Amino acid sequence: MLHQSQPSSPPSPSSSLLSLSFNQDHTCFSASTKTGFRVFSCDPLRQLFRRVFPGVGFSHVEMLHQTNILALVGGGLHPQFPRSSVVIWDDYRCESVGMLSFRSAVRGVRLRQDWIVVVLEFMVFVYRFVDLKVLCQFGTCENPKGLCVVSQLKESMVLVCPGLQRGHVRVEHYPKNKINYIRAHDSRLACLALTIDGKFLATASTKGTLIRVFDTGNGALLQEKGCNFSRDL
Repeated sequence: MLHQSQPSSPPSPSSSLLSLSFNQDHTCFSASTKTGFRVFSCDPLRQLFRRVFPGVGFSHVEMLHQTNILALVGGGLHPQFPRSSVVIWDDYRCESVGMLSFRSAVRGVRLRQDWIVVVLEFMVFVYRFVDLKVLCQFGTCENPKGLCVVSQLKESMVLVCPGLQRGHVRVEHYPKNKINYIRAHDSRLACLALTIDGKFLATASTKGTLIRVFDTGNGALLQEKGCNFSRDL
């Protein structure tokens, strides 16, 4: 279970927000800052705990369900860990219990109970959580935002990330060893969202005019919704 600490004082200007990330069932979210990280519950909305590393920040913090295990990526002016590494952090013990290192900066991390997905700008790596053994790796088009989403069902896994071409997505179905490619947009991808069971995928592009929903099983376009704004992300 999650180890909690007493609520802390309001954030200072030095605790600039670097990223936000929900846990797998959206009951909690973590915020990485230039001076550490914080974890909040969603309902009721309250801070569960805060870790401060003076002068040290994290570019990304990913929480595993409602446990004390987090994935940390270095960030800020004086990173506690390299930006090219993912540290598996046990917050109850306040120590690292594992590390994955790469040749370029980590752009995103996604966790499941069984797997760790690490996103680089042009690559995606999938590791087994129990022993940090790499299961597979594959290339993507330019992905500076670290776009990647995974399902959370125990019996199967669906992983979605950018494909090799602009506006395309790659849909990996495990353990079926099945891959679908979907031409989602003509412009670069800006956002991906996946249902917990991995059956449906929503996408948006940097053009910002359409949200599309696809069936991940066959790649069929199910719905298209126009937006009232356009923004270059």
